[in-house]
Amino acid sequence: HAHERGMRLHLDGARLSNAAAALDLPLRAFTTDVGVDVLSFGGTKNGALGGEAVVVLDPAASDGLLFLRKLNMQLASKMRFISAQLIALLEPTSDPAGELYLRSARHANAMAQRLRAGVEAGLADGSIAGVAFTQPTQSNGVFATLPDGVAERLRAAFRFYDWDASRNEVRWMCSFDTTEADVDAFVAE
Repeated sequence: HAHERGMRLHLDGARLSNAAAALDLPLRAFTTDVGVDVLSFGGTKNGALGGEAVVVLDPAASDGLLFLRKLNMQLASKMRFISAQLIALLEPTSDPAGELYLRSARHANAMAQRLRAGVEAGLADGSIAGVAFTQPTQSNGVFATLPDGVAERLRAAFRFYDWDASRNEVRWMCSFDTTEADVDAFVAE
């Protein structure tokens, strides 16, 4: 209905790969097929070194983009090095596990599930207390509230952000390079 009202649909795709992996759907199912006109495709959070792309799905929605990329966006002087990473992430493969972007995203999502399960097990056996989950763990993020002071102590060894500091709610994100050992060490701490 947005198009009927003359609106353009833009999608922040920083974690688009994680959504595709979690939903087990092709990218087009929640981009092109639902009318997204322009999206950002996040490569950095899925293994690329500074590789992000603005993807124009409807050329009519990209008026001025050629000028904006130099004014307001980043235009790398050696774009082929960035592009090579995105090609590697998205290149079709005969691997039954899918393209690299899906394999990396599935791994990140699995590490988030492992993190949640580890904390849930600690809550069940009493080795962890006072933690409550605030959102379902559907992809690579775990959202939880912590007792006062716990986040600060954990940050001495692990990096994560507050989601809603007024509630002691934190956001634990797993990525392509999160290991089982990383998760287990975090849960143990």
